[in-house]
Amino acid sequence: MEKVNLKVEGMSCTNCALTIDKYLKSEGLQNVKVNFIGGDVSFEMNGNITQQKIEKGINSLGYHVHHDHEDHDHHGHDHSGGSLPFKSHLQRFWFCIIFTAPLMLHMLPGVHIHILMNPYVQLALTIPVYIVGMDFFGRSAIKSLLSGIPNMNVLIALGSSAAFGYSLYGLFVNNSSNYLFFETACTTITLVYLGNWMEDASIEKTQAALKSLAKSQKVMANMIAFDDQHHEQIFQVESTALHVGDLVLIRNGEHVPMDSKILWGEANVNEAIITGESVPVEKKIKDQLIGGSILESGTVKAQVTAVGEDTVLSNILKLVKEAQTEKPPVQQMADKISAIFVPTVVSIALLTLAVNYFFVDKSFGDSLLRSIAVLVISCPCAMGLATPAAVAVGLGRAAKNGILFKNARSLEIFKDIKQVVFDKTGTLTTGKFAIENFKSDIIEDDFKRIAYSLEKYSNHPVAKAIVNEWKIKEEIRWASVEEVKGLGIKSKDKEGNEYFAGSYSIAAAFTKDDAHNIYILRNNELIGWIDVADEIRPEAKQVISLLKSKNIKTILLSGDRKDKSQKVGDYLGIDEVVAEQTPEQKLEKIAAYNAIAPTAMVGDGINDAPALAKATVGISLSDASQVAMQSAQVVLMNHGLKHMPMALGLGKHTYLTIKGNLFWAFAYNIVAIPVAAMGFLSPTFGALIMGLSDVVLAINSLSLNYKKVV
Repeated sequence: MEKVNLKVEGMSCTNCALTIDKYLKSEGLQNVKVNFIGGDVSFEMNGNITQQKIEKGINSLGYHVHHDHEDHDHHGHDHSGGSLPFKSHLQRFWFCIIFTAPLMLHMLPGVHIHILMNPYVQLALTIPVYIVGMDFFGRSAIKSLLSGIPNMNVLIALGSSAAFGYSLYGLFVNNSSNYLFFETACTTITLVYLGNWMEDASIEKTQAALKSLAKSQKVMANMIAFDDQHHEQIFQVESTALHVGDLVLIRNGEHVPMDSKILWGEANVNEAIITGESVPVEKKIKDQLIGGSILESGTVKAQVTAVGEDTVLSNILKLVKEAQTEKPPVQQMADKISAIFVPTVVSIALLTLAVNYFFVDKSFGDSLLRSIAVLVISCPCAMGLATPAAVAVGLGRAAKNGILFKNARSLEIFKDIKQVVFDKTGTLTTGKFAIENFKSDIIEDDFKRIAYSLEKYSNHPVAKAIVNEWKIKEEIRWASVEEVKGLGIKSKDKEGNEYFAGSYSIAAAFTKDDAHNIYILRNNELIGWIDVADEIRPEAKQVISLLKSKNIKTILLSGDRKDKSQKVGDYLGIDEVVAEQTPEQKLEKIAAYNAIAPTAMVGDGINDAPALAKATVGISLSDASQVAMQSAQVVLMNHGLKHMPMALGLGKHTYLTIKGNLFWAFAYNIVAIPVAAMGFLSPTFGALIMGLSDVVLAINSLSLNYKKVV
């Protein structure tokens, strides 16, 4: 199966997303995800259908598949099949208001402009507005009806057409004074365009955090090249034109154009856009630079190591976009209601017309106005917008602070977390070890050589510390070497001697002294041990205190020895300490904790992968360069343990924002429709309030950017 990601423009509500979703699934595509706010569409396809055919099908539904070589239109631009030369709802509004304003003057009490009383003048003013309205709303409505999922434009097209048609009928039967609703048709179309523009502008802001990340991908780069005499030449190119292996010069104050490795020079680099950490990081020769970060001081020459979709920033954007297309459980009910909303409202409008005309003794004109008000004030968009808008802001704020959610479901689940399990090494501690002491029963140089040659094959932080400190040139060339999970490294030399480096469990048969980190065995004989020291992260104590203040139980789950783990647990004030656990035992423990209460597991993402996957929510501490390789649902960049309370807080407050949005959306429709049906709201005010309802949701979602969540 091939995964395809598309950028689709012209989606304005959940029904648009449902239309595309339904079409893609009807073509036999798998794992379909559609996000109408960001315009991101992804699916998996086999060889039975071409991408060109899929794109053509999406375009035929009234949307537009955007390609990188095209000029980017913003979210509010029209790709829904309109044939007139308008590029946005705002342009349509300005055109329509020219013709609608005189009719609105005529509606004001005490204003009587004689010429505007003429039905033919009103018709002349209405025709341009109606044509522009039907070019957009009418086309969109017809296409949505043909696709089987009617959208909100069906309601607008029906309402304005009913008013326009009824007025025309009155004109032809010479009874226009009782039938004149041209201004209703005009104001409905004009004010809905205004509302749509306001909605688009508000939704655009929910994507601001992602856009600031994406903007950092396109900067100018100083590319280094050499002429025939091998003289260095520097010329500027767009960062998108760089290739792996290209040389670049990055000066003080400039953006790093693409992921690269320093070949010359030193610099202090601000990686805040990637990690959320504003304190500059010192970088020197052979260190990695992340595209999008900024050199605060210094100048370097670097070689490009990754471009395009392979860069750290692209991986982050991809993860956030994929999370946005995921639907948290709370959205499923709103989607089901949105799918049947339009037919239900049309039925209510027809019922309103019939009841008012036949049973309430209202004229047909008044009854029609009430049914039009029902059509115009109803807002399926509000229900569809409630969840995606909040999720977009929540994920965007998280990404700016170095917190990556791999799916929107994790945001919602965080509200239920009652206990947090921490790994020790590399999570609560820095993972940067130093050799504190060692003892050897053989020649010291031989012992160091054996230890170095064994630990070189391990990814464990303790092993890395030994390798970094004892840099041996003449290492042993093993005939075989393997990592025994949870125990250590086992190897055999060319003479057939067997070696083992690992924890106390491998040496228990040979010594009662269990106070050391690494034991070295040769042919089942203990030949020495190594002690290393690890420092506790300075922010760990504050994080644990904050969690406890929120009545969240804290647990330390470690493979390290009981006394060392207990010492760390006591210092940090952790509620429960479980030590000397193999990866398999960790997995069993996490399953047991999950059975008691929803549990988050925090680990460094290397040895803890199975436990992270098993937890209700797995939280991985990651180097920026490893963001795409974690088994956790949430990644805290740059080993940002201090961001964990914010991750929990953002999850909880995003869910609260979604709940608030859904309450407003449902309450609005439940109250507004009966009020319109009873004649307390004219179609004009209905059109204005309908547009404002979406703006209220967008503003409520945007407040998530400024809320105190910790």
